[in-house]
Amino acid sequence: QVQLVESGGGLVQAGGSLTLSCAASGRTFRTYAMGWFRQAPGKEREFLAAISSSGSSTAYADSVKGRFTISRDNAKNTVYLQMNSLKPEDTAVYRCAADTSLNRLQIADYWGQGTQVTVSS
Repeated sequence: QVQLVESGGGLVQAGGSLTLSCAASGRTFRTYAMGWFRQAPGKEREFLAAISSSGSSTAYADSVKGRFTISRDNAKNTVYLQMNSLKPEDTAVYRCAADTSLNRLQIADYWGQGTQVTVSS
């Protein structure tokens, strides 16, 4: 199986930037599509961004398009989420997910434990 561990969360001021990392175990990472989701207290989980196994295709939610960038380094078994122009409403627990295709990520087989991002106003 794939194990995912997020890191890079923290406290940042509005307008600032933060980069999250999701490190995956195993030698099959390159075969999985990866995605980032977030969930704030009292709110449903929200899709943010996804990237295909090769990195050739990406998708973004409208709420973060133009501000967030997803990327991956298969040699390092790691997917990243570069977040710019952060807003207080971006405050949430951010989790990465892995599955065999982009359109399965919201019901992904594998999820990380999450990393907290807090954006102060």
